[in-house]
Amino acid sequence: MSATANKSSKLGTTSPPLSGERLVELYRTMVLSRYLDERVWLLNRQGKAAIAASAQGHEAAQVACIEATDPSKDHYLTYYRQFTAMMALGTEPEEMLRGFLAKDGDPMSAARQFPLHGAHPRVDLFNFSNVIATQLPQAAGVALADQLRGDDAVTIVFFGDGAASQGDTHEAMNFAGIRKLPIVFFCENNRYAISVPLNKQMAVDTVASRAAGYGFPGVQVDGTDVVAVYEATQAAVNRARAGDGPTLIEASVERLQPHTTDDDHTRYRSPEDIAQMANKDPVKITSETLRRRDLLTEAEDEAIHAEAKRRVNVATDTVDAEPYPDTETMFDHVTSNRDEGGS
Repeated sequence: MSATANKSSKLGTTSPPLSGERLVELYRTMVLSRYLDERVWLLNRQGKAAIAASAQGHEAAQVACIEATDPSKDHYLTYYRQFTAMMALGTEPEEMLRGFLAKDGDPMSAARQFPLHGAHPRVDLFNFSNVIATQLPQAAGVALADQLRGDDAVTIVFFGDGAASQGDTHEAMNFAGIRKLPIVFFCENNRYAISVPLNKQMAVDTVASRAAGYGFPGVQVDGTDVVAVYEATQAAVNRARAGDGPTLIEASVERLQPHTTDDDHTRYRSPEDIAQMANKDPVKITSETLRRRDLLTEAEDEAIHAEAKRRVNVATDTVDAEPYPDTETMFDHVTSNRDEGGS
C-alpha cells in the first residue's frame, strides 16, 4: 500500500481488500479500454471519428473507483475522459464506437451529440455537458434528492484538475459540505487543463487540500495504483453512506495523450515531460504488479492483450459496417412549441 493510500485509512474503511482474481479482472478492463481508446484515435486519423478525448493514463483510477462502489444503487456523473469508467459500468465497445462513428443505434444520444455525450439509462450514466464542471452542481442535486428520500445511495462525480478551478466546483462542494450530502468528488489530476499547467491554475499544491475549506476530508492518492484508489474510494463511499458527508479524492494520474485528437501537446509540454510519462503508464504498472505478486503469468498477460485486440477488431468491423441514422429522423425527440395547427 502506498503512503498516500494510508491517508484513506483514517476515513474508516471496513471493506475487504481486493482479491487477486478481482485485480486481474480490473486489469482486463483496463487493457480492453486501452485498445479501444487507441483504435478510436486511429479512426479519427482516418476521418471516421470526429473527435476523442483519451483516457490513456487514467485507466487504473477509473476502474478502481467504480469497483469500490455499488452500481446497483449508486449514481455516476462523468465527464468526457471517462472511457474506462464507462466500460467498468458495463458499456460495450460496440456501443462506444457507435457514438464515435455517429452510427445508428448509438445508445447515448442517437448520434446527435459529441461522442459519449448523452445519457445511458442501462448503466445509470447521466447526460453531461462538454462545458467544464457543470456536472458537479448536478451531482450535488442528485445526492440531495437521495438524502431527502432516505435512499442508501452515493453519488460519485468525476472531474479533472481544470474543472477544479471553475466556480461550479466551489458551489457544489460548498453546498455538499453544508448539507453533508452522500457524495464523492473524484478528481483525476493529470496536471494540465488542456494546455494550462497546474501551477498556473491554483496557488495550492494539491486539489485535495481545498476540501478543508468546505468542512470535509480531502485525500490525495496515486492514481496509477489500483489498490490505493480502491481503498480511498471505499473509505469515502462508506463515509458518505453512513451519513458523514462528502469526501474529495484527488487521484494523481498522467494524461498520456494530448487533450483531444485536435490538440498537439508538444506545443506546451517539454520533450522531457512527455518522455517521463511512460513511467506512469497504469496499464504497464498494473501488469508488473500482478506479475510480481504471481497473480499473472506472461502467457496469461499476452492472452488478455490478444483477447482485447480481438474484441476491438470485431467491434470496429461490426460498427463500421452499420448505417448512419436516417436523415428523416433528424428532428425526432426535438421539442416543439408549435401547436397542432402549425402556427
